[in-house]
Amino acid sequence: MTRRFLILLIALALISPIFGVWLANLINYHEPLDVAADLINQAANRTVLNDTRYRMNWTPFIDYTVPGLPDWAGYIVSAFIGLAIYFLLYTALVRWRHVKRTG
Repeated sequence: MTRRFLILLIALALISPIFGVWLANLINYHEPLDVAADLINQAANRTVLNDTRYRMNWTPFIDYTVPGLPDWAGYIVSAFIGLAIYFLLYTALVRWRHVKRTG
C-alpha cells in the first residue's frame, strides 16, 4: 500500500459521517428493509414484523454508533476499525504469499 492510498483511506474515514449521518438526516433516509417492514405492518393494520435489531445484535456498534459518543464520532471509529481489519487481512495475505513463494 502506498502512502497516498493510506491518506485517501484516512480521509474517507474522516468524512464518512457526512454521508452516513448528516446527509441521511437531511434527506430523511431510512433503510429500505425498515421501510418495507413498516409498510407491511401498516397494510396488515397490526404488527406482523417486529424490530429485532436490538435483541439480535452481534456487534457493539448498532448502526455504526459507539455508546457514549455522538453519531458522527461513531461513524469515524467504525471506519477505522473496518480499515484496521482490512489492513490486518491484507498484511497477512502479503506475508503468506511471500512465504509461499520463497518457502
